[in-house]
Amino acid sequence: MKEINRYIRLIEHDNDSQLAPEVRALLASAIDATQLSYAPYSDFHVGAAIRLEDGTVLLGCNQENAAFPSGLCAERVAFFAAGVQHKGKRIDALAITIRSASKADAQPAAPCGGCLQVMSDVEKRQGSPIRIYLQGNSAPVIEAESVSSFLPFGFSLVGK
Repeated sequence: MKEINRYIRLIEHDNDSQLAPEVRALLASAIDATQLSYAPYSDFHVGAAIRLEDGTVLLGCNQENAAFPSGLCAERVAFFAAGVQHKGKRIDALAITIRSASKADAQPAAPCGGCLQVMSDVEKRQGSPIRIYLQGNSAPVIEAESVSSFLPFGFSLVGK
């Protein structure tokens, strides 16, 4: 028998003033992306901003559809855009923000399982972690060192 332990480390920042300027800029880009979101059914607008190794920032936002679940999450929109438009460039960081008029106190929200699996595959392919920042309608900001903080046992065929 073998015991397997996985530990996660999340950092909660009281507000974004405690973060580096490039992280605050990435969060601001994700907030801007929420304005492009199409979420008439849930009123849960999600914006994602990824920063590539060369400093390029790409946006994604959720797109709902009446034929649920035909919509797409903000994270996958951004990751798939990077894969097509910037193939081979490493993703260094991801900021995910939410905006909801009906939920003024909306807290940071972690990505869904499907998005986490996509992000986990990207981490494995690029051989380096993706730092993640989550923010709700306001403070706090949650920081994670890697996708594995949210998906410690991701499904993987990569490298097998």
